[in-house]
Amino acid sequence: MDRLYYFIRRICLIIPTWLGITLICFTLCLFIPGGPIEQKMAGAQGSIGGGDGGGGAANARGVSEKHRESLKKHYHFDEPIPTQFWIWLKDDRFGMTRASYQYEDSSAWELIKETFPISLTFGITSFILTYLVCIPLGIAKALRHGRFFDLSSSVVVFIGYAIPPFAFGMLLKLLFCGSVDQFWNIFPYFGFQSDNFDTLGPLSKFKDLFMHMFLPLLCYMIGHFAVLTILMKNSLLDQIGADYVRTVYAKGGSRRRAIWGHAVRNSLIPIATGFGSVLTVMFAGSVIIEQVFEIPGMGRLSLASIVARDYAVFMAILSLQSFLVLAGNVLSDFCYVAIDPRIDFNKS
Repeated sequence: MDRLYYFIRRICLIIPTWLGITLICFTLCLFIPGGPIEQKMAGAQGSIGGGDGGGGAANARGVSEKHRESLKKHYHFDEPIPTQFWIWLKDDRFGMTRASYQYEDSSAWELIKETFPISLTFGITSFILTYLVCIPLGIAKALRHGRFFDLSSSVVVFIGYAIPPFAFGMLLKLLFCGSVDQFWNIFPYFGFQSDNFDTLGPLSKFKDLFMHMFLPLLCYMIGHFAVLTILMKNSLLDQIGADYVRTVYAKGGSRRRAIWGHAVRNSLIPIATGFGSVLTVMFAGSVIIEQVFEIPGMGRLSLASIVARDYAVFMAILSLQSFLVLAGNVLSDFCYVAIDPRIDFNKS
């Protein structure tokens, strides 16, 4: 029951925490210069200012004075901040139904819905591949600690840790996308799929997606590859040196039973803290990586909305991401408890 009450409290805390995050960011967006009003007024002044010098300037000032208040009213900027935030919460459904400031014919959710499947595909694939590679590699390094395999693989791991993912992506793109020599033109230069993707057969579609996703996935994985591998190795080494493992040996148990039957399971406990990130896999892709490979995902949409001061889209993405991150933290705790039954919440 103590665990149940703990998770109920954690779930209930998601709502006020999410409200605090979105309220702070919503308020900051109102005070950052270059918002939708400035964008609209700059466009109107630019169109009028194309006329004769003095007349164009006078008309531009007229536009500024005449339309500023109407624009404020249109975007509800004439209301107090709490009222604006309530409108964003209730009428705009957490910002999802609010029209984009840049693309007024589309709501924030319509733009997110177009990029969501792409980011979700990359996120789930990189999440699964990272754990499938790093956990066995960490176990192998721990069982061969100090040997040639451990030392040589550590060199590769730390080189990958030292290279920023976006720099690694630019290097891969330079070498394997035909930028240096046509002989190395192996993978597509940009995008998520080819223009004729809909006309391809099932096998050709799989090959096309594989060729477009291969290099970006390497960049996504390299950011977590070293940390997860070393964490798995060190965790297993700590468990191998624990008293209960020596007790298994003392009772005549085999090395296989001591390690695979006891130590490996307990060494997965620190790894479980990352399982909750499965809820945020659509945000796993770096914004810069999507920009390097020109992938139309949510990261690139978020960057474009910030550059264009499209705070309607940015706040919708932020509200969705913050909620999933908070829910993912609770899921991580649940996975932690499921793996380690010794956890007690009496003092929580």
